[in-house]
Amino acid sequence: MKCTKCGRDAVYHARYEGKFYCHKHFNEMVESKVKQTVRKYGLIKRGDRIAVGVSGGKDSVVLLHILHKLSQKFPFEIIAITIDEGIAGYRPESVEIAKKNAKMLGVEHRIYSFKEYIGFTLDETVNIMGSFEKGERVGACSYCGVWRRWLLNYAAQDVNADKLAVGHNLDDEVQMFLMNIMRGDVARLGRTGPYYEVIHEGLVPRIKPLREVPEKEIVLYAVLNNIEVDFSECPYAVEAFRAEIRDWINEMEEKHPGTKYQILRSYDKMFPLLAKAYAHRDLNRCKICGQPTTGEICKACSFKLQVQEKAKEKGITFRIE
Repeated sequence: MKCTKCGRDAVYHARYEGKFYCHKHFNEMVESKVKQTVRKYGLIKRGDRIAVGVSGGKDSVVLLHILHKLSQKFPFEIIAITIDEGIAGYRPESVEIAKKNAKMLGVEHRIYSFKEYIGFTLDETVNIMGSFEKGERVGACSYCGVWRRWLLNYAAQDVNADKLAVGHNLDDEVQMFLMNIMRGDVARLGRTGPYYEVIHEGLVPRIKPLREVPEKEIVLYAVLNNIEVDFSECPYAVEAFRAEIRDWINEMEEKHPGTKYQILRSYDKMFPLLAKAYAHRDLNRCKICGQPTTGEICKACSFKLQVQEKAKEKGITFRIE
């Protein structure tokens, strides 16, 4: 196979567009997608301070490297933040990888843990709440997702960031869209698109520069450029509804190349209407933590109270901030 652009040996076949890419032009293609996304939606402005959520996994680490590269030509500042959920045998290694990459790039790096800011790790939460299979608790990803979003927003505010960049790729965006459609949560689709219709006080705007890049291209970018990342999968992923959606979408993409991009394009066409309908909402301040919420108590604090109550029933005590 030869590169469509230059005739050199190809390292990648983009079936969705029928083109082959050598190492050099593959890098340029991936980085161009990121630049175009940033430019199209005005995600980064001159002088912005961008907090990059870096877990140590492929998406977030590749995002850190590409944004660092962009920052050398366009004047904006980046700082890496890592959330340590407290997952034994999984998170410690990925946190170290996040540290290594930030240090190698000369990027300031800060770590925020569930243990310190929530009061207990995800492992402790799962042990306290009981069996998922027996219906004693919701999936671990529900607790983790809510608390990660809460702590990422807190961390981004703590480092005085103008934006919070997360490593959501094309696959993530398509999965999110279909999951919310299947759950009937159309309102959420009006708040999680490519840009913000409304920026609420107390919420650091999230940007997703990788949303046009397929997951497999991110994997290959990391491998070809010798970027150290953690390829292991979270042990709680088996409890996630997302895994079922992912497998189905991948099967459709294999049969019909370009399916993922077509789904994303459909969402992007719908987003302006959804954003106008659902983004303009009044938010309260959580009575417990003070972060924005639609109710009196945010979901993060609600989950925290549930775990505290269950721990009390079992006679387990934790240091709660």
